[in-house]
Amino acid sequence: MATVDEDPARLDWVKTAIRAIVSATVLLVLYYLLPIEQRAHQSVALRLAGGLALFAVVLFLEIKAISNSQHPKLRAVSAMAIIIPLFIVVFAWLYLTMTNSDPTAFGSRLTRTNALYFTVTVFSTVGFGDITPKSEVARLLVTVQMVADLIVVGVVVRLIVATVSRRESRATATST
Repeated sequence: MATVDEDPARLDWVKTAIRAIVSATVLLVLYYLLPIEQRAHQSVALRLAGGLALFAVVLFLEIKAISNSQHPKLRAVSAMAIIIPLFIVVFAWLYLTMTNSDPTAFGSRLTRTNALYFTVTVFSTVGFGDITPKSEVARLLVTVQMVADLIVVGVVVRLIVATVSRRESRATATST
């Protein structure tokens, strides 16, 4: 049976789980509801830069929030629930805008769901092969995503874990 002291901790975990689910859901709903503009491929680099800049700003803010949090592990869970879906949605949006401006960029024209599915298969390194980039620009963008995937999985996750460790060390040092 849980003691009174354990209840706040459980409540914090429940709140964190709900916040994580809501964050990821909001990002997906926005992806499905926001209009997608048709633009020529010349703007792919600009859209990629804008998407990655947004990702970097959100990552910075999340790292800062973890550093200042009383519960850094919980904050890190919330951060990952924002960072990973945001990363995936940015690339899905790029693929979707690309296929809208050039229907031959991929083996078939991508729907929102197909673009999201393709992004997740590339991110997870599964790559079923049912959707393939056909144009050079599409292949370059997929290559950028593959490299960025490695960075997100390797560097970003490690950065978050290190931030949690530093915050916990600081909290332990100040409490003793």
